[in-house]
Amino acid sequence: MDAQLLTICLLTALINLIGTLAYAARIAGVRTRRIAMSFALFNVLVLVSRTSNGFLGPFLAKRIESRLADGGGDSLLWDFRLVLLASSISVVVGILLVPTGQRLFARAIGYFQEHRSTTRMLLHSATPSGLRTIRDAIAMPHAAQLKELAKPKGVGWSVLLANCLAQALLTVGVIASLYAGYLNPEFRVTASQLSAVINGVATILLFALIDPQLSVMTDDVMDGKVAEATFRRTIVWISFSRLAGMLLAQAALLPSAYLIAWVANYV
Repeated sequence: MDAQLLTICLLTALINLIGTLAYAARIAGVRTRRIAMSFALFNVLVLVSRTSNGFLGPFLAKRIESRLADGGGDSLLWDFRLVLLASSISVVVGILLVPTGQRLFARAIGYFQEHRSTTRMLLHSATPSGLRTIRDAIAMPHAAQLKELAKPKGVGWSVLLANCLAQALLTVGVIASLYAGYLNPEFRVTASQLSAVINGVATILLFALIDPQLSVMTDDVMDGKVAEATFRRTIVWISFSRLAGMLLAQAALLPSAYLIAWVANYV
């Protein structure tokens, strides 16, 4: 793996790690009873994660150009599969860090509530006191928490499947569109622009089907209709469905690229 591919994989991993940990902010909001603040933090992290996917485009496009220049175009598919593998690994790490994330977000919410400054909060995280807070917040899932996953999930399979599909589309959209441009160089620009359509559909799915479910459930927790433990299980199951989406994206990469390459001929 050369430096260029390593950079792409690390950037992809960071984007997906942020996206996975963002859901821990909702758990922190329930624990601290600062729902509005936790939603603001969640939205910031999700915005960073989903917007950053667009920045992958130029890096991946440069990868294609570099491969074509040195005659290594046949290796592009393997390169892109490594990028998707980095996404999957980062989601697994994110799931394991959910307990750590919820503790950190709870303390971040408390600090912001007191000082009302995002800049001050970020600077504090780099101080010795802030680093100690991060160290003390580190926690791994317990065996008892894993056993609790067998209890009711809190959301239906339809929601989990919709999240899986949306995450797969978000993950594969840019990569498959660029690879379709390699497969159909005559309409390379058209194929690459189709990623915006794919990501748009995925974003609509997330905002229309997934986020409202979690918002309603958050209100139910605050009203005492749903237990906090159930809400935490729901977040974990949503994270697992995100991981399933990563694996689905891996399987769908080549078929999606061929489909986009074909559609580009008729747009």
